[in-house]
Amino acid sequence: MYDLVLRGGFVFDGSGTDGVCGDVGIKGEVIVAIETNGELNVNNAANVIDVSGLVVAPGFIDMHTHSDFTLIADGRAESQVHQGVTTEVIGQCGISCAPVNSAGDIRRVAPWYTADAKHDTWLGFGDYLEVLDRTELGVNVMAFVGHGTIHRAVLGDELHPGEANEVAEMARLVDRCMDEGAGGFSSGLEYFPGSLAAPEHLVPMCEIAAKHKRLYATHVRNRDTHYDLGFAEAIATARQAGAKLQISHIQPKFGAPDYAMEHTLEMIDVARNHDCDIAFDVIPHDWNHTLMAAILPKWAQAGRLDDVLQRLADPECREKIKANPQPMWLIVKAEKWSDIVLLNATVNKDIVGADFAEIGRMRNCHPYDAVLDILLEEGENLMACMWSSKSFRNSDLELCLDQPECAVISDTVAIANEGILKDHVGSLSGYGWAARFFQYFVRDRQVLTLAEGIAKLTSIPADRLGLKNRGRLIPGYQADICVFDQANIASNATAKNPRRYATGIAHVLVNGALAMHNGSRTQVNAGRVLRDFVN
Repeated sequence: MYDLVLRGGFVFDGSGTDGVCGDVGIKGEVIVAIETNGELNVNNAANVIDVSGLVVAPGFIDMHTHSDFTLIADGRAESQVHQGVTTEVIGQCGISCAPVNSAGDIRRVAPWYTADAKHDTWLGFGDYLEVLDRTELGVNVMAFVGHGTIHRAVLGDELHPGEANEVAEMARLVDRCMDEGAGGFSSGLEYFPGSLAAPEHLVPMCEIAAKHKRLYATHVRNRDTHYDLGFAEAIATARQAGAKLQISHIQPKFGAPDYAMEHTLEMIDVARNHDCDIAFDVIPHDWNHTLMAAILPKWAQAGRLDDVLQRLADPECREKIKANPQPMWLIVKAEKWSDIVLLNATVNKDIVGADFAEIGRMRNCHPYDAVLDILLEEGENLMACMWSSKSFRNSDLELCLDQPECAVISDTVAIANEGILKDHVGSLSGYGWAARFFQYFVRDRQVLTLAEGIAKLTSIPADRLGLKNRGRLIPGYQADICVFDQANIASNATAKNPRRYATGIAHVLVNGALAMHNGSRTQVNAGRVLRDFVN
């Protein structure tokens, strides 16, 4: 009757209600029975796993990642599966791998592009999803299409947001991507070319998302001194388009006033009272990571990679870059270099984990010059160069987590500490973000109950995304399941050693197949591309 029974665990259905001791029966890819008043009859079960004393939860849904290319390079998603993630949503912050005009454009738009990866090429969004389909995936994948990639497909690297006819062409391209399986539309307004766009350029594309009843997710323009303008712009854009708005990693950055988070939530409440559909998510730690190249002003990022490298090598251009009065990170302008670390590099991987005060001393130069030197040295790998800064407040995080609509995300990439991606790092907590959330905010700090914490990574993102039959432990739902030890779940990643897998995860099932068993990764990769959504 059952292919697998998880017996005697503490079962949480993902809704936010308390767990109960029970059994979960699985047949094929689907949960077929949950028994909390007794025991399931396991006489005809092919496999029974005793999970007494462990938490049985829906698999975790990471609704904001940048694994668009890392999953192509290595679909196993080891860093995610090792901490209970069963579904990822890629194509965030305006960055997606498709659509492109030529195969040669893939490396220009793909986040964490890896030149050594062997893969089929693509042009349209549907082509890209078909390549993902042919990849052995450790997790399920839902893909958004990014405004930045759409802009490049229509306008290339031109330093303007598009005339009305060009914006209309972008909207038509977004529509085609939605028809081909895109689960939503995203923008990254602190990144080039998103930094060029105003609401009048974004609204036509957001209207397409609204037509398809898909989310508009945005990395807003500013979360520091002008935080209120950035969040108001996101709300105004979604309001005009009639789109469902997801504000990505909402917590304000270094430089914002102390009341910024509270004020932002008040702004959202007012908009909701006027029928705006708004939710948001947070990264569960106080480190903020991004592309190092994002520190360059718009004019310095324009054109092709060779143009950017030429500017970095020009002393006069360098001085203009360093004099930028409003860099993406005000922590750079404040010169708090000891709170900024090199997170990912290819040429300079030997100094990953060092802070820039230390790197400046090592190189006998000003830390800002070290930043620009490293970008120049990375050459064709410049867009894979990452850094992280201590820019968030735990008090802001806790205020957000107290809101019922808040989901928890990684903002990272699926990678592995061996194989073709072994030298990559997505964030300081990329190997342990979900584990740290349960370890720090749920178990140690008790900011949330365990049931509430589980909902933040399961039913809340599933409902917001419109995922069918996922995010809850209910008969008839897909058997995406995480079984973990509440007392011992932990992140083991540090700035110096960011590639350590999380611990405390006992078993992970993806579409009914054991991806982890007894704390070890299996050879099974049963994930799939998700194209069928609830409207």
